[in-house]
Amino acid sequence: MGFATDSVRAVAVSGHGQTGKTTLIEQMLLAAGMIQKAETIESGKTVCDYTPEEIERKISIYAKLTHLRWKEKLINVWDTPGSSDFTGEVITAFRASELAVLMINGKAGIQIETIKLWRNLDRRNKARLAFINNMDEERADYQRCVQDIHSRFEVEVCPVTMPMGSGSGFSGVIDVLRETAWIMEGGAEKQAPIPDEYADAVARAREVLAGAAAEGDEELLVKFIDEAGLSTEDMIRGLKLAIKDNRVVPAFAGCARTGSGVNALLDFIADIVPSPAGALEMVKKNEDEELVVKINPAQPFSALVVKTSNDQFSGKLSYIKVVTGSLASDSEVYNFTEAKKEKIGKLYRAIGKKLVETNELFAGDIGIAVKLPYARTNDTLSSSPDALPFIKLRTPNPVYSMAVSAAEKKDEDKLGELLVRACEEDKTLSYAYNSETKQSVLSGMGDLHITIILNRIKALTKIAIQTAMPRIAYRETIQRKAQAEYTHKKQTGGHGQYARVVLSIAPLERGENYSFSNAVFGGAISKGYIPGIEKGVREAMDCGVLAGYPVVDVGVTVLDGKEHPVDSSEMAFKIAARNAFKDSMRNAGPILLEPIMNLTVFVDSHYLGDIMSDLSSRRGHILGQSDLGGGIEEIRAQVPHHELLKYAIDLRAMTSGTGSFEMTFDHYSPISGKIADEVIAAAKEFMKHQAEDE
Repeated sequence: MGFATDSVRAVAVSGHGQTGKTTLIEQMLLAAGMIQKAETIESGKTVCDYTPEEIERKISIYAKLTHLRWKEKLINVWDTPGSSDFTGEVITAFRASELAVLMINGKAGIQIETIKLWRNLDRRNKARLAFINNMDEERADYQRCVQDIHSRFEVEVCPVTMPMGSGSGFSGVIDVLRETAWIMEGGAEKQAPIPDEYADAVARAREVLAGAAAEGDEELLVKFIDEAGLSTEDMIRGLKLAIKDNRVVPAFAGCARTGSGVNALLDFIADIVPSPAGALEMVKKNEDEELVVKINPAQPFSALVVKTSNDQFSGKLSYIKVVTGSLASDSEVYNFTEAKKEKIGKLYRAIGKKLVETNELFAGDIGIAVKLPYARTNDTLSSSPDALPFIKLRTPNPVYSMAVSAAEKKDEDKLGELLVRACEEDKTLSYAYNSETKQSVLSGMGDLHITIILNRIKALTKIAIQTAMPRIAYRETIQRKAQAEYTHKKQTGGHGQYARVVLSIAPLERGENYSFSNAVFGGAISKGYIPGIEKGVREAMDCGVLAGYPVVDVGVTVLDGKEHPVDSSEMAFKIAARNAFKDSMRNAGPILLEPIMNLTVFVDSHYLGDIMSDLSSRRGHILGQSDLGGGIEEIRAQVPHHELLKYAIDLRAMTSGTGSFEMTFDHYSPISGKIADEVIAAAKEFMKHQAEDE
């Protein structure tokens, strides 16, 4: 049966790698009676990490949807990866959820991915809570983690549960809100009275919690001041408003491995986390204007395809978040993005890889449709073609690329199809043929990201795949003015070919790319031949004289020329102009330009010196650095693209896997000397091999 919007919850469990996300979800499913046993990551049998690559590597790679029922509420839960290589999967889960459960290691505290995830949630104004895990480990410190969250992110943190002891002395958690203790007994949580030694600590925590609950409601605030506290019912009402407005961050303690703290967490999600009703979703009205639509079951049907994947047994799976109205099985909807009708067959809920049939999805719910022929990630589904499209998921730019090809020519088309399909599923991937470098390039968020995609294709198809570092898209330009003339003359019997062109070229400001002007006087060249001359110039600029790279930032002026009344043609003038341009460029001080990237690196502070030194060795220019708190440093620099081809691998090695980075193209800059000579030699060698292959 379907669940009404008010009875639906959607949460994304996220956090730095190895903080216990998948393990917590196992315990949530066990507590709700959805599974009979909570499996470990090491067993390879967890509900959410079920793909061969996840089982082999013992990490989450894909955002997985599962669900459970608690207190007559349907809770959709996303399990997300912790590695920055798979950040697109996390963003997908955030888009489809109203709350993020942010896992924090009680011993390690705030880590790099914690900061990046927090920033992403801030950009979306997404509500969140912190689950401070591993309280049974030595040196785990709940209060330190709470204080770090408060000071680092400048947010109000209110303790909903607190630990009883830590390390070997950890015995369970206290639900501050409901004033009860949860202790582990026989492998499960049991309610018990709060031990006397924690009475004062609970009273202080409850006062903080009551203050947070009263903050956004005038009536509750007056009551809190007058009565020096609030009842549990009042606190629940106030916390609902505070969470909905993203004004506070509730903090929970526990141990995902044993399930300690899970019951109080589920109670909070079911009772206090707001339903999706009224949550906002952006739609695009036109190129310049965006509108906001609220999740509302009373409006006509509309939905967003938040994710697609391919299952070897069920085929193509489309994960659908209903925004307005409802979606029933055996219905027909309109795919606005593809301008096609989609026939919805059966609808399902997921428990990991297991699909459970349901008959209807109401606004705010998330379900799965199987084998939709046209639906892709980010598509808008609606009840009519007149609906407005939802804004597509914004994902970060890829930071690591590989040139890929099939070892056998016969497999090239099949490999290309599979990579295109992978990019449709994962929007942080891109795959395209670069006509300039003559390579097919697959780009993603890191070497692990790319490796897993290619290994999956190899395993499914047995295609032998070759990889190489991609060639850099250099440019060529000139340093001074120059002039040249070229006469194209050919006689083969009958009409011949004749054209004479005199060109002048001059450097333009960096980024101006190209200009063309006609300064011919006296009719030396008919106006009808000028377009042919410009075509010839543009063709010549596609392949420079140094290393065959495109030419940029050059102004071209046609000065003079000559035509023949019979033998001249547009083709003849195009050939003459092409050669005149190349001759003039050789005399204009041609140089190479290399792409320069804006680089932002996030590292633990004790790696700062090594990273700064490494960037200098890569010809980088340091722009600045910032202390992000929690021992995390942000370094901003500009670095040549060539020096960053393997940076994803190198940074991971330098920082023991903790560092991460983002980069975007900024500008082109001249290179000369030995570096330019090496680039030119490599380009000529590549062109030689290309000619031999052809």
